[in-house]
Amino acid sequence: MKDSYDLIVIGGGPGGYEAAIRAGQLGMSVACIEKRVYKGEPALGGTCLNVGCIPSKALLDSSHRYEATKHELAEHGISTGDVAIDVPQMIERKEAIVKQLTGGVAMLLKGNGVEWLQGWGTLLDGKGDGKKVKFTALEDESETTITAKYVILATGSVPIAIPVAKVDEAYIVDSTGALDFTEVPKRLGIIGAGVIGLELGSVWRRLGSEVVIFEALPELLAVADKDIAKEAGKLLKKQGLDIRVDTKVTNAEVKDGQVVVTSQKGDASTDETFDKLIVCVGRRAYAEKLLGDNSGIQLTERGLVEVDEQCKTNLDGVYAIGDLVRGPMLAHKAMEEGMMAVERIHGEKPQVNYDTIINVIYTHPEIAWVGLTEQQAAEQGYEVKTGSFNLAANGRALAQSEAQGSIKVVADAKTDRLLGMHAVSVGAGDIVHQGMIAMEFVSSIEDLQLMTFAHPTISEAVHEAALSADGRAIHAIQRKKRK
Repeated sequence: MKDSYDLIVIGGGPGGYEAAIRAGQLGMSVACIEKRVYKGEPALGGTCLNVGCIPSKALLDSSHRYEATKHELAEHGISTGDVAIDVPQMIERKEAIVKQLTGGVAMLLKGNGVEWLQGWGTLLDGKGDGKKVKFTALEDESETTITAKYVILATGSVPIAIPVAKVDEAYIVDSTGALDFTEVPKRLGIIGAGVIGLELGSVWRRLGSEVVIFEALPELLAVADKDIAKEAGKLLKKQGLDIRVDTKVTNAEVKDGQVVVTSQKGDASTDETFDKLIVCVGRRAYAEKLLGDNSGIQLTERGLVEVDEQCKTNLDGVYAIGDLVRGPMLAHKAMEEGMMAVERIHGEKPQVNYDTIINVIYTHPEIAWVGLTEQQAAEQGYEVKTGSFNLAANGRALAQSEAQGSIKVVADAKTDRLLGMHAVSVGAGDIVHQGMIAMEFVSSIEDLQLMTFAHPTISEAVHEAALSADGRAIHAIQRKKRK
């Protein structure tokens, strides 16, 4: 460890480690401070690689393969014997993937000349040319003050705790604990029907759990386009997820080795018993030990770090990114913000386009969107036109037994400009990237209509949805006539 660096990054999650690597590529002397310990070993990668994005997708894939083998192969003429799930082996595979990726990040930092300081980072003084950071070593808790010309704060977020369902890490768990069940719960309760609740609910439902999801809001996926949310809700309920909207959990306690959950819908109160309960009602910025009393950093009313559009704080040379700041708590947002901050430090002028940040829910089919929903576009004063296409009429989707869901486009009727793309479909997370790229280049619906999409592909549904916006869809009967 040196006394001073060009840049100190506090936080080794997706945003922090990408910022550190980019700074190393640009020739800066860089220290990345990260205190996370996972399974007894110091670990980079933050929530995403250790207990979030990656391990949950590993379990989603394993559970989908199990369900497909057990229930969906017969229609293809494939016969199987008894199909069983080895949960410990599934968890072991997940752990191997996490270890491989977090180890890879450590190698990338080293290969780019970044020094990983294992411990806590506290910004003591962010004013002046030599910003002071206290480093508290993980190994022996020794404290050292180091300085840097620039500092990036990137400490991420943690699950929100609620008093009515206190996590005990045995029967009542948060999203982290839900990734480490050693057996399939017979009955599983989940508080929160957001991204995490729907994904984890899907994992354990596929493996045999009876899953009940409590959602306090009056509708499912209120942030999504209403048509897509409605269709997704029907598909998820058809799969066996018992999603109860407008239902608030008022108490949860462990009795005789089970969780008794009290919920309320309107004036009716109900008690139910579950083997496990997952609490996933959102996340909050994590800033423990991050800011010293005299750091000078300005916070918002919500406790986030106040930043401008380039992620600059109120202090020259101090940036904050990812879940610490405004905007969606998404790993890819943090990554791009980290890159932007470093390149601006280097004198370049990149800018994250916050209008094209993609959201994905990795259920099956996936739910994804980019840009404005139909409702948001109308609220912002656009004269809206939309087009949609159902995958039931897509040849490739039918051929691979994935003919469920739809693609929807939202556009400005006056200018024909694409404003948003929304999908509930197989590979929806990849599909909407086509919308993102089109929006980045300010494409019109006509641009998409004039492009040649390969046949047979799922992406043809994007083409048909664009054609549908003007009543021109070929593989759907539309009342709307072409002008």
